[in-house]
Amino acid sequence: MKTPVQITVTGAAGQISYVLLSRLVAGDLLGDDQPIALRLLEIPEALGVVRGVNMELIDYASPLLEDVIISSDPEVAFKDADLAFLVGARPRGPGMERQDLLQMNADIFSVQGKAIDAAAKRSVKVLVVGNPANTNALIALRNAPGISPRNFTAMTRLDHNRAVSQLAQKCGRTTRDIRQVAVWGNHSTTQHPDLCHALVDGKPALDWVGRDWYENDFIPTVQKRGAEVIQARGKSSAASAANAAIGHMRDWVLGTPPDDWTSMAVHSDGSYGIEPGVMCSFPVRVRDGDYAIVQGLEIDAFTQERIKATETELMIERDMVRHLLG
Repeated sequence: MKTPVQITVTGAAGQISYVLLSRLVAGDLLGDDQPIALRLLEIPEALGVVRGVNMELIDYASPLLEDVIISSDPEVAFKDADLAFLVGARPRGPGMERQDLLQMNADIFSVQGKAIDAAAKRSVKVLVVGNPANTNALIALRNAPGISPRNFTAMTRLDHNRAVSQLAQKCGRTTRDIRQVAVWGNHSTTQHPDLCHALVDGKPALDWVGRDWYENDFIPTVQKRGAEVIQARGKSSAASAANAAIGHMRDWVLGTPPDDWTSMAVHSDGSYGIEPGVMCSFPVRVRDGDYAIVQGLEIDAFTQERIKATETELMIERDMVRHLLG
């Protein structure tokens, strides 16, 4: 029997975590031969809900689930964590601006960063899902000086998946036929979903769809997809977000396909002229549990302009929370 992988999930009473946890105990992350132990973090007022979630996890009768610990103490929740999904965050309310959301969540991720530094394994892989994900990840990593910044990422996999699906539908193909889509920048409406290097059945995507659809239909559809889901169902994307979190972490642990890449928001090293230190989405390949930004891509003027816009937003957000960055 393999040693259980210790997995922390924050915001464990929320709808994304509800789906995510069911996928974890089903073996969708690490396979059906890898046992797991869960540590679930929630605010005290929501612990009763988490206990109900735990009842359901028990009722799965999953042979993979070794243990569940529920706590409102971040250091208890992050103790010995191998993998951490930071899902919990204050949602945006009616009339709330992104700036308001950032300020409300900044303290949460500062506290969690400190707890990760104090309690998690030095090799922990941390995925921030709670929005504004990129800057929340930056706050967490800057409050965990004992852990490499490379161990923190933010999720743009949902945007990546949306881009892949939109392209596949347009071309009358399945997502299996799509490779090398990229999402640059922030998980916000400034993100840039990029098809300039994408392939459909091994042929350039822009030969299939043309620039007009790419620039005027595809890009705004991907950028605004989350808002459209909320308008349609009255709630945010839960199942697709949980699925994206599973896909992001699975690729980070097990690796990307040799002929493809994925999109992850990572600590910028200055690649493609992007401000070092911000958490920016890049196309990345993963081998042996470590990611590498795809290098040497030709960036045309159209793409460069849009990358610059989303980079500027990331720097503005960083400056707004500078007091929490240590």
